[in-house]
Amino acid sequence: MFAGHIGAGLALARMERRVNVGVFIASALLLDIVLWILVLLGRESIVLPADFARTRQATFTFPFSHGLLASLLWAALAALAVFAFGSRLGASRARAALLVGTAAFSHWSLDALVHRSELPVAGALNAGLGLWDQLPLALGVETGILFFGMGAFLTGSDLPRGRSIGMAAVALLTLALTLTGMTVAPPPPSAFAMASSSLVTLAVVCAVSSWLGRRPRAQPS
Repeated sequence: MFAGHIGAGLALARMERRVNVGVFIASALLLDIVLWILVLLGRESIVLPADFARTRQATFTFPFSHGLLASLLWAALAALAVFAFGSRLGASRARAALLVGTAAFSHWSLDALVHRSELPVAGALNAGLGLWDQLPLALGVETGILFFGMGAFLTGSDLPRGRSIGMAAVALLTLALTLTGMTVAPPPPSAFAMASSSLVTLAVVCAVSSWLGRRPRAQPS
């Protein structure tokens, strides 16, 4: 659900353009950033089953990044960060913080659509509709979310034309990576390799999105 998270971030960024779109993208990807860091630290785990090349579904143990309560906590922290450092937003600071927190929690909601029943809710109760078991449908839904978010963000965008085109290119690249990764890409050699490459990819996407979302400083009169 890489491209889908980007789509959700873009759609919410449309509602508060004074916040850099990179903040919304990073928030929408936050749970995965936490996941891959914790996998590398040995605090969460991912198993690549023997049929991974066919199903494209790993098995996750990720209560600290993708548990329901943990996801709410990460969303609250993202919102608090925007509220704490968004003084320039004035009276809209609380609204911006709420939108960023929503972007962060949207990750759990979208993952619950595609993952099998493995997202911790409470005790032994897990969530997950398993849409990835119907892969063409899942990829179609994800593509739709990406294009909806991209269209919402770019419609009436106040970014310079070149930066808007660049943001569209980033979104489409994430879609290409998602489609390739879920269909024809070779399986990663190990969980460590998967975590490392995924973390680097997320960092690059967040950094480029933030750079594209910069607005020129107002010139003194």
